[in-house]
Amino acid sequence: MAGENRGVELTLLGTGAPAGLPRPDCPCAACAAALGPDARAATALLLDGALLLDLTPGAAFAAARAGRSLTGVRQVLLSHPHDGPAVEVPAGLPQPGRVPDGRELTLLTGHRVRAVALDAPGTGYAVTGPEGQRLLYLPPGGAPAGLEEPAESYDMVLADVVGRPDALAKLRAVGAVGATTDVVAVHLDHDVPPGPELGRRLAAAGARAVPDGTTLAVGVYEDVPDVPRRTLVLGGARSGKSVEAERRLEAFPDVLYVATGGSRNGDTEWSARVAAHRDRRPGSWRTAETCDLVPLLEAEGPPLLIDCLSLWLTDAMDAAGAWDDAVWAERGEKALRERVRELTEAVRSTRRTVVAVSNEVGSGIVPSTASGRRYRDELGRLNAGFADECEHVLLVVAGQAVVLRG
Repeated sequence: MAGENRGVELTLLGTGAPAGLPRPDCPCAACAAALGPDARAATALLLDGALLLDLTPGAAFAAARAGRSLTGVRQVLLSHPHDGPAVEVPAGLPQPGRVPDGRELTLLTGHRVRAVALDAPGTGYAVTGPEGQRLLYLPPGGAPAGLEEPAESYDMVLADVVGRPDALAKLRAVGAVGATTDVVAVHLDHDVPPGPELGRRLAAAGARAVPDGTTLAVGVYEDVPDVPRRTLVLGGARSGKSVEAERRLEAFPDVLYVATGGSRNGDTEWSARVAAHRDRRPGSWRTAETCDLVPLLEAEGPPLLIDCLSLWLTDAMDAAGAWDDAVWAERGEKALRERVRELTEAVRSTRRTVVAVSNEVGSGIVPSTASGRRYRDELGRLNAGFADECEHVLLVVAGQAVVLRG
């Protein structure tokens, strides 16, 4: 029951997908690894012991394991259609219901609940506690529809961050998720990476996951991940480095994708690669084809995704005449070093969120030409200088991100 002199207390009876994690009879690696604290029951939230959002099998036992009871629950609200056998309503609980989109109800406990329309089947719930704390709960696979701008920031948002990162981007775009909003990932399914990798991936989106049975105080600003200002993602050809970089920003609106390779008119293979990248990116992202990175880093604006530094270096070496041995010895090396210095200084002082991609080529075959070896060496120096200015540095191998820094 809500007290008169405290905020909203939220207990997560479950944090998993509707089928739970691991899924019954699923042999996949993620389900096999979902043991102990990584095992998750279907998501259900208990607020101040009075309001239950989503009734799931075993809710009473889950509450007991968390040191809570359902005996004081005054209202049970469902957020999404339930597939499978009917869920038995424990004795003493009111019958579950759904609130029509846009409608608001006030409980005897002083909680106000407003139904939020979604772009998928289901209903989101915006809950305001007796002392004004605000949280938003979204069902699996759903994002708010028809958001108005500007919006007041929620103290806490619980959503399908892994499955619908664009929902978080939409909320950020209108101010509903701000710098102090505690974003908690729920509805976690077997498509999430196991163990520490889940925490790392969520932290990049400014979110976190907690074990089943965790009790949180809504409005208490603690343990909220700080999104890194600068990140460098390294990897070999087809390693998944670009996918990793895009994933780190897909929960943010208005990202500027900086393509340093241009369009290469007439190169059909390159055009196919560009099209594949474009199809993966959210529709709200903008694209700029340029190698003039310093002005972008110096300007205020939305996050930058730079793909990639290796093509930027090719352009810089072209401009410096670095492929010619004589030009390189006379002035090319000095000119290139100056370009790299200007770039790394801009990275150091930028106020924008930056994720940059680069090739890691130093572990491959030694190039047979002097110019090829020069490019390899200069890319190694560029990567090292850029990495020195970044809070996070990752190496992607076979689609798996290995943390080198951060």
